[in-house]
Amino acid sequence: MLKTFFGTSVTAMFVSSCVFAASDEHAVSDQIIAEQRSALAAATNGMGYGPQSPRDINAPAGANHRAFNTAPVVNKMALCDIHFHENAEHKGGLFTTFAGNGDGHGYGTGFRYDGVLAEAELAPISMTVGASEHGDLEPGDTIEIHFVYSTAQATLGSGLGTCLSDATGNPQLRVEAVVAVLVSQGGADFTKMAHIEEINGLNQVPNLPADLGEPVVYGGSTTGPGYNEKGSPFQVTWSVRPDVVKLNIVSVDAWLKDNPFKEDHAHGVRNLVTNPDLLSQIN
Repeated sequence: MLKTFFGTSVTAMFVSSCVFAASDEHAVSDQIIAEQRSALAAATNGMGYGPQSPRDINAPAGANHRAFNTAPVVNKMALCDIHFHENAEHKGGLFTTFAGNGDGHGYGTGFRYDGVLAEAELAPISMTVGASEHGDLEPGDTIEIHFVYSTAQATLGSGLGTCLSDATGNPQLRVEAVVAVLVSQGGADFTKMAHIEEINGLNQVPNLPADLGEPVVYGGSTTGPGYNEKGSPFQVTWSVRPDVVKLNIVSVDAWLKDNPFKEDHAHGVRNLVTNPDLLSQIN
């Protein structure tokens, strides 16, 4: 979860096969990742940081006891942002295949869908989707979508700053995370999944998937590669679905070309947090 505001950019708040395929010869070494983890441990040691994200949702253990209340259910909060990351930031469920170390800045890393797709679902498409300096999206790629909610009087707009308000200094934040694999034929329509309606005065996503397994709910933080070597100070309730939905890549292209958040590409991912001192206990 990363967009530039909660980190190096509100892209770094929670802030997304992969959008940027870092080949082995261009991927950073294990030593670089170890150094980033060491820097994160040093920067947070004794500083009072709360539990961090992303994490392995199949591993419930954690030794961080910085407590905060679980955020309300989504229909009591206002949707304030939707964005997605290339590959899954979290590990677990049906997305445990490691994409590799990547470039050290969040691209070419993360986790991929573990399943097998049909040849027709992987057929090439005659368009470029989500192009950026890091590449573009193709059939077979995995993304992790973050539907971000706030108890503040949130608005819709570019950047996760819309999740905050001058009138509320400490809003509660919740992210409903959906992992998807992109297919060229069939699949769900992302424009329908991400459709926003105002219900009881709050912006909502009425078509948020409810058939992807029991979500793993835990206390964590904002994400994104801007936090690879420093702690995120934001407290976030995460709800991560363990199953994977197939999304039609053409519908993803349509959403990227027309959404209120000015999203036009997939974001990078933060290194998986493995330090027990930076993880909450999942109940």
